[in-house]
Amino acid sequence: MPLTAHDVDRFEASRPRLEAIAYRLLGSSSEAEDAVQDTFLRWQATDVDRIEVPEAWLTKVLTNLCLNQLTSARARRESYIGQWLPEPLLDGDPMLGPADTAEQRESVSFAVLALLERLSPNERAVYVLKEAFGYPHGEVAEILDITEAASQQIFHRAKKHVASGKARAEVDEAAARRVIDEFLAAATSGRTEPLVRLLTEDAVSIGDGGGHVPARAKAVDGAVAVAKFIRGLFKPSAVKRAFTGGPTEIHAATVNGEPGLVAVVEGRVIGTTSIEVTPDGIAAVHNQVNPDKLERANRRWAATDHGAPLVEPF
Repeated sequence: MPLTAHDVDRFEASRPRLEAIAYRLLGSSSEAEDAVQDTFLRWQATDVDRIEVPEAWLTKVLTNLCLNQLTSARARRESYIGQWLPEPLLDGDPMLGPADTAEQRESVSFAVLALLERLSPNERAVYVLKEAFGYPHGEVAEILDITEAASQQIFHRAKKHVASGKARAEVDEAAARRVIDEFLAAATSGRTEPLVRLLTEDAVSIGDGGGHVPARAKAVDGAVAVAKFIRGLFKPSAVKRAFTGGPTEIHAATVNGEPGLVAVVEGRVIGTTSIEVTPDGIAAVHNQVNPDKLERANRRWAATDHGAPLVEPF
C-alpha cells in the first residue's frame, strides 16, 4: 500500500532525530543520511497502519541498519589512509541533535566520537541511545533485542570506557570566542611560545586528509610539537595558495559543539578545526581537510550568514 502524505509527514518529523542517532553511531553524516533513507524505504515497504508506535519502530530499524554498517565501516577504516576523523557538523546543523545536557553536547564532540570508535557496536548503540537520547533501558533492550539487565551492564561498561578519556570543560559562547581569538592570535604570531602556553603538556593534533589532501599520517603529540605544527599550518606561502586555489579565509565557528575554525577559499569550505578545551588548556586540535567529508559542512556554510574573516586572507 503506497504511503499517504500523512505517513510521509510522520517520517519526516522523525528524520532529524534519526539522523542525529545515526551520526553518533556511524561518525559520518553521509552514511547517516544513507541509513535514514534506507529506513524510509523500509517504512515505505511496510503496512504502517499496523505499527503501534512509529517512533520506536523507526528507531529499531535505523539502529539495526547502523549496527550492520559498523562492521564494514570498521574494516574500511583499518585501510583508511592516515588518521580517521568524523565528518564535521557546523553550528545549527539539525544532525547535531539534542543539546540540553552536558552529556548530549559531549556525545557529538570529536573527542567522544573517537572514544566511541573503540566500543563494540552494541556498546556504542546502548551508550548513544541511553546517554545522548535518554531512552530507558527497557526501550533500549527492545531496540537491540537484548534483556534490560544486559542493556544496563553494557551501558555501565561503555560509559566507563568513554569516561576514561579526557573530560572537556563546558564553555559558553563568550568563552569559546575568547579561546578562538587567543588560539588564532597565537597561531598567526609566527612564534611557538604563545601556542605552547595555551596547550596542555600532552596536547595532540590530528588531521584527516583521507589521501586527498596532505596531512600527517600520525598524530602530533606534545605541546611543543603541536605548537610548531600549528604555526606551520598558519604560515602564508605561495605554495599553499596554489594548492588551495586562492587565498584562505579563516572564520570562527562552532564545530561539533566545540570552539572551532572554518577555512574557506572563494566561498568553499576546505577545512574545519575543532578545539577540545579542558580545565588545563587545549588538549586536542582536530583538523578535517578531507574534501569527501566536507560536503555537508559546505551545504551548511552556503545556507548561513557569516561575518568577515578573523584574519587577512593568506
